[in-house]
Amino acid sequence: MLPYRDSRVIKITLAVFFALLLGYAYYEARAMLYGPRITVPTETIVVHEPFTVIQGRAEHISELRMNGAAISVTEDGYFEEPHLLTPGENRIILDATDRFGRTEQEIIEILYVPDESQPLVEEISSTREVAPED
Repeated sequence: MLPYRDSRVIKITLAVFFALLLGYAYYEARAMLYGPRITVPTETIVVHEPFTVIQGRAEHISELRMNGAAISVTEDGYFEEPHLLTPGENRIILDATDRFGRTEQEIIEILYVPDESQPLVEEISSTREVAPED
């Protein structure tokens, strides 16, 4: 029989060790437990310029797509993708997939209202040389 088997210090030390071990296991398993996450603004955004940049963060993903096209993500999970808007309401769909096949979808709604002071189409005047008739 071991003399330190019933020691209160040993029991407390073992309890703390296993609690830390479980905490670390939970920390490492978060990706498997929660799946992919996308962080972007979800409220409707009103803009007056046709060109915008979609920015956000995606966590625990293996692939990220914007309107079906794959986009690149940094090692920290940040992404930045340019997008050309059409007048009116624009819906941008972000799809994230993790390595286990789970998906997450976020929809960004942007309302593009053209500025009235600037014309939508600029007129280009072209001069054509007319060949003299014989």
